[in-house]
Amino acid sequence: MPSGKKSRQQRRVAPPPVRSQHAAPSRRTLWLGAGGAAVVIVVIVLVVVLTGGSKKPFYASYAGLPGLQTGAPPWSRDMDTLAGRVPLLHLDALAQEALAFHIHQHLDVYVNGKHVTVPAGIGIDDNSFITELHTHSTDGVMHVESAVNRPYTLGQFFGEWGVKLTASCLGRYCTGVHWWVDGKAQTGDPAHLVLKPHQEIVVAVGKPPAKIPSSYTFPPGE
Repeated sequence: MPSGKKSRQQRRVAPPPVRSQHAAPSRRTLWLGAGGAAVVIVVIVLVVVLTGGSKKPFYASYAGLPGLQTGAPPWSRDMDTLAGRVPLLHLDALAQEALAFHIHQHLDVYVNGKHVTVPAGIGIDDNSFITELHTHSTDGVMHVESAVNRPYTLGQFFGEWGVKLTASCLGRYCTGVHWWVDGKAQTGDPAHLVLKPHQEIVVAVGKPPAKIPSSYTFPPGE
């Protein structure tokens, strides 16, 4: 069962076997006649299966997303309405973590210069399910733990959290959002950021912090 404490022994989800639709004689004929074309076909199929197919990121829409928090921070993980948001964010309710694709990022959030705690347990419904994108503690480390290697976005994470994130708004604050990755100022919609290993992500609205974090020391193994 999912919990706030991370299990180090997880069952990996194995890809389904690739089965040929041809009988053995036809497969051999294809091999000999096409100079190994059958091997190319099988390799392509395996790549699609192992990587989860599409490599296009999903950009979250907050229109109609249930349970968006409208108050001032601190913002809770809002577990009560999480199940209704997960499918709309193109995430899955898993029985346990799947570690075939396993990366981490660190997130700092500021409202009018004050640091906002990123709660533990975002993306986790206690004793029910865990999604591919979640937190285990209040240290701001985001965990991407998935059975397939596909892109995940910052907007999906904020959608799970129940906090609106666009180029203009962070939660109820719509005075323009500033954001940085590894200390470098960014433009555009922060919700569209594709999550990559060991990013230091800063999102701020209103007065920015006095110092922008540019890196984070991840624990060993992360």
